Amino acid sequence: MEEQKFVQFKKNELGIKSYIRTSLGKGVISKVSVEYTPVGEKIVITTTKPGIIIGRGGEKIQELTRILKKNFSLENPHIEISEIIKPEFDSQSIADEMALSLEKLGSLKFKVIAYKMLQRVIRAGALGVEIRMSGKLPSDRARTWRFSYGYLKKTGDTAKIVDVAQAVAETQAGVIGIVVSILSPEKKIHDQIVVDDKLMDEIKRNIVEYKSKEDEEAGKKMKKKKGAEN
Repeated sequence: MEEQKFVQFKKNELGIKSYIRTSLGKGVISKVSVEYTPVGEKIVITTTKPGIIIGRGGEKIQELTRILKKNFSLENPHIEISEIIKPEFDSQSIADEMALSLEKLGSLKFKVIAYKMLQRVIRAGALGVEIRMSGKLPSDRARTWRFSYGYLKKTGDTAKIVDVAQAVAETQAGVIGIVVSILSPEKKIHDQIVVDDKLMDEIKRNIVEYKSKEDEEAGKKMKKKKGAEN
């Protein structure tokens, strides 16, 4: 019985996320999370365009709340808007923007779009970025193109801090899949070594100590040698 409730919760949650993304359109929503609290359902929408979701005087967000309550049988839904301050570090925003550009300009411009977006993320200060595009680009056979820069961890615990998102562009040539991975400079890499003045001073101090030990050992060996000769 509990398993059935859990499955129903997840289906309902997926339906809510899918409806919000579809109704608001591509390129507006980055992430949607649903939390069930004692006082009702808390729906957090992460976006770069909060004004589109809220609407003038809040009429759009009120309408969205009413529809979610009716269509998904929610008791007391409460929508919160989380604005993305730096969209260059949000992989979903970048992937959606690339998809919209491909649909508008066509698949022949895929390299221009990819390099332009790559440079934008690099200039923002990202530690690493990778863009993968798959589809008829622009040959008759499907291919995969990769555009990357910097440091990007793909395995282990560090890979969890990499923001990864997918988007689909529907062009005249066919469907193009886009995968964007971004490592923000705000993320902490546990195995990263920062070479600063403090580290350099420590290295110099270790070198001096190592040389002192070597000279000391060399002096002891000379004394033993002289004692053996006498």
